[in-house]
Amino acid sequence: MTRLWIWGAGIAALLALYAVNAVGQNQRPAGTDSVQNYVYGTAQETEQSDPHNQWGVDFLISTDGFGMGGFYRRLFTPDLTGFVTFSVSESKDQQENEQIDPYYGVTFVPGKLNRFLVLPLLVGVQQRLFREDIMDTFRPYISVAAGPALIFMTPFVKLVPQSDGTSTIEQVEFFKSLGKGTSHYTASAYVGFGADFGSMRGSVFGVNFRYYFTYLLGDGLPSRYDLYSGQVAGVKKSFGGFFITLNMGMAY
Repeated sequence: MTRLWIWGAGIAALLALYAVNAVGQNQRPAGTDSVQNYVYGTAQETEQSDPHNQWGVDFLISTDGFGMGGFYRRLFTPDLTGFVTFSVSESKDQQENEQIDPYYGVTFVPGKLNRFLVLPLLVGVQQRLFREDIMDTFRPYISVAAGPALIFMTPFVKLVPQSDGTSTIEQVEFFKSLGKGTSHYTASAYVGFGADFGSMRGSVFGVNFRYYFTYLLGDGLPSRYDLYSGQVAGVKKSFGGFFITLNMGMAY
């Protein structure tokens, strides 16, 4: 968790420095529109107007690990953008404690029972901030999104019966566990803020800080087992949290 906050603080500091520099370099003449007569659906829309469509990939970083996704954005006005985003990321039980075997040099997680992959499909809106005050190469915004989500649970360990009637626990390799997974459905939403950098034409590059709200109703899903009895010792209901998201794509 500490490392994630250090990442977030560092990126936030860079955003603040970039914003200060952008304000200082904004030399538009008074009364000049920052998007060059950006008028939709009329003859006043110039050849220099910003592209209406963007698509690309998201790289997600959280306390639970990494994830990837994709997005499509549609500019409705110079300040308002609608978007659709889909991602896949891992979610872990907060009680997990990864350790290293000193004899074999391999990592293991005592008591971990299942893996969880979170796949939200969200629709949202993005509101640009301070367009009249900051140069176009730095475009801060706030965003909100909501939609359905799939929680895919796969086994992390399995019980292997022994000849003496007892059982041993073996870790299941990630790709082999995918064929033994089960799907669970819920809803998800997030609120976020961030910024896009560079020209609005040709390429898209930005960073976004998001907090996801993803909860599974009911009793939750088994996440941990007791090392001595082998019985379920913990369940997981919350699959959201804080994410740092890097955006890369194309505009047209």
